Amino acid sequence: MVLIGIDYGEVRTGVAMCDPMGILASPVAVISGVGKRKLAAQLCELAREKKAEKFILGLPLRTDGSRGDKAIACEALAALLHAQAGLEVVLWDERFSTAIAHQHLGSAGIRAKNRKDKIDAAAAVVILQSYLDRK
Repeated sequence: MVLIGIDYGEVRTGVAMCDPMGILASPVAVISGVGKRKLAAQLCELAREKKAEKFILGLPLRTDGSRGDKAIACEALAALLHAQAGLEVVLWDERFSTAIAHQHLGSAGIRAKNRKDKIDAAAAVVILQSYLDRK
């Protein structure tokens, strides 16, 4: 089952995808500078091209588990994705995913100043891999 992981941000959105066996998540892209509707259209097109069956969208809960403005924005994106693609959208707790992604990139020897272009896709990988590991 091919799944698409998403680390949504107002400036940049990281995208990851897993293999058909649902074992390993890999970075796909970072989408920059587009509005929510255009982003949803691009993600739906990617899902059609890759024959994805589900979106796993990171839900940025606060450390106490409550929802803030960013979580509400993610829920709105989830509704757009579901309406446009007709696929299930799983909202997945993404707390600390960016910090974990920074650790992974640092362990891979990627210097902090070179991480900006990679961090969002790496965070999407963390979100999707967390989902896969839990399932």
